[in-house]
Parts: sequence; structure tokens; C-alpha cells
Amino acid sequence: MLDATVAAATEVLRFDRPADRVLSAFFRSHRELGQHDRAFIAETVYALLRRKRLLASVCGVEDPRRMVLAALLRLRGFSARELAPLVAPAEAAALAGMKAAARGELDFAVACDLPDWIVARLEPALGRERLARLADALNRPAPLDLRVNLQKSDRDTVLARLAAEGIAAAATPYSPVGVRLAAKPALARHPLFLEGAVEVQDEGSQLLAYLVAPRRGEMVVDFCAGAGGKALALGALMRSTGRVYAFDVSDRRLAELKPRLARSGLSNVHPQRIASERDPRVKRLAGKIDRVLVDAPCSGLGTLRRNPDLKWRQKPADVERMAREQASILAAAAALVKPGGRLVYATCSLLREENEDVVAAFLAAHPEYALRDAGDALREARIALPRPGGADPFLRLDPEIHGTDGFFAAVLERRAAAPAGGGSEG
Repeated sequence: MLDATVAAATEVLRFDRPADRVLSAFFRSHRELGQHDRAFIAETVYALLRRKRLLASVCGVEDPRRMVLAALLRLRGFSARELAPLVAPAEAAALAGMKAAARGELDFAVACDLPDWIVARLEPALGRERLARLADALNRPAPLDLRVNLQKSDRDTVLARLAAEGIAAAATPYSPVGVRLAAKPALARHPLFLEGAVEVQDEGSQLLAYLVAPRRGEMVVDFCAGAGGKALALGALMRSTGRVYAFDVSDRRLAELKPRLARSGLSNVHPQRIASERDPRVKRLAGKIDRVLVDAPCSGLGTLRRNPDLKWRQKPADVERMAREQASILAAAAALVKPGGRLVYATCSLLREENEDVVAAFLAAHPEYALRDAGDALREARIALPRPGGADPFLRLDPEIHGTDGFFAAVLERRAAAPAGGGSEG
């Protein structure tokens, strides 16, 4: 098992593909591994990814085998005595050193287990103490959240069914349709999942639908729909009336939406592949849409609890490229919104370059849009959310404060009439 774990870690640490895809491919090519073995390997590799800098300091070198041993010893609760029979004599002697190493004062970035460039961007905005707390939250595994599909069930019924089966769960604190599981049971064959009564969706992602606040019968666009979790949430809030266009440039992601849509029972969600934000199918909807959600492609640093490899795979140049892409997508999506309509820009990034800076540049170029307080939009949905930003008009979800993935969102509304002097039409 140790050798298989080291082999998997070696492939993941190349950082040429997302860790979950690498592990899936590894398990497909090693079908002799049972469910318990696969869980052990995945948990160890993800623990290593979360605390890679700490483990490298413990080992003195970024060697996959040494780091796997250090992860088992320092993070997964194995003793040197338990590991000794699995390793060569020289490695057995090194285990004691790994156990004791790095107990003293750590460099701040190492203690946070974040790359220096991310610390350099976040520390001025958050301060060292708050960043340390955020990093600690990001380095812990995320809980498993479900969204109840109101077309098929309600939260009380779902909680009762889970309790009857001995599955510990509770209502999420903020989303009115969220359920948080105490553990991570296999759900793919569970009746609630197969019936379409629940979908796996982080509570923070669920809240974005309430910022969009679609009404029955409206025309809505999820501009970067991906596998469609938010499009399905929007369609359910509209009680399967109106129309939700789920746009994405990826056939693979939209293919993942199709079985989810079939389970949901919704008839108002319409997946459409587009070539780019300038696709003719997008342009035909200009000025006709009531609500548009742009959950933009981003660095994903708010999802490090689930995707810890992202902090090692992303580079500053990637953020700069994404910021340009985000600005282009937001401008294209804005052209769809009718006067008086709403545009929500969201990312799962923690970086100003992908969040406030994109919104500020957009507003400067589009005077027909005004920024609305996200807190007001949530209060209209009777959602009370702690807001560490105080008077800040943006939605900021923090894993340490809210227990969700890290999200940023801005609520933008198109004025019913252009301001005096005219303005761009997006």
C-alpha cells in the first residue's frame, strides 16, 4: 500500500493535471486496489497536498516517498513503530527525525502552507492574524453539503430520511435548502440522489442563486454553467417556470449536466454549448434577459479545502490571464441584461485582481450599471449572513467564518434608463 501511495503521489506532484483527474486515472489503471485502499491513498495524497510546504521542511527535500512517509507520520496519525516494517532501515532511522522536525518557529508562508506569491497578495488585505486563520481553514477538508431540490422534496423530509438511515446531517446555517453531512457517505446510489431530491453543492455555491434571485417566468442565463449545479438551483427557485439557459464552452462539462438535469425533474433548464462569449447564440439574446449569473473561470483559491493542488498549480501569470478573460466574459454577459435586470459576477477566488478590480473596471466602462449591496439581496431572501467586510457591498464567503468555500460576488443592476449624457450599452 505504501508503494501504491507513493506512485500516486508522484504522478499528482507533477501538477500537470488536476489532482482528482490524476487519481481517477491512477485507480482505473490499478483495478486491483479495493475501496479501502483507494480511500487510504486519496486521503494521504490530499493531506500531502494541503501541507506540502510543511512536509518538505520536515523532510528537507521534496521527495514523494519521504513526503508520503512524513504525511502518514505527521498528519494521519501513524507512529514510527507502525511504519518501520514498511520501509528500508535508513528510512526507519529518518522517521524519528521527521516526527521531531519543524516543531519550532516556522516561516509564516510555510505555516500557512501557501506559496509566497499568494501570501504576498493576501496579507496586506487581511492582515497576518486573519490570513493565518483563513489558511488554517483552507488546509482542512471541506464538509459534504447537499442542496435539496424543492421540485422533488423539502429539507425537513430529507433530514428525516437521512436520520432514519443513521446518516448524521443538519441544516446548513445560511442556505434555506442546504444540508450538511457529518461524514462523507457514498451517495451515487442513494435513493435521495437517484430520485433527484438532492444534489451535491457547497453551501456557498447555493447562496449565489439567492443573489441572482430569479422570479417565476423570467429569462435567466447561467453564463459559465460548467456541470450545471447553479443552473439547476436557479431552475428550482423558479419552480420549473420560465427559461434558464446554461451556457458553457465545454462539451464535457455540459455532458455532466445532462443526467443531473434528468434527475432534477426540471423542464426549464436548457444546456447550450457556445464557442466563446462572442457566440452568435449569445448575441441573439442581447437585451432580452432578466437575470444573468457569471460564475467566472478563476484561480479557484477559495476551493483549496477540496482542491489543494490548485495553490501549487496556479501561478501569478495565470491570475493575470484569468483577469483579462473574466473582464471579457463579464462585458459579454452584461450585454444580455435588459434594462432593470440583474447581473451577478462571482468567483471562487480570494484575490483582488479577479474580484474587486474586475468589477471596478467593468463599472468604469459601463455607466448603465450600478453596484447593489449584496447584503440587501440576501436579506430579501431572509438570509442573515455574517459580513466581516462591514459596509462592503460585496458578498465575501470565508471558510473560517462561514464554513463554506471562499466566494466573492457582486450584484450589478442595469439602470432602467441610461444616465444623463448617455453611456455604453455593454
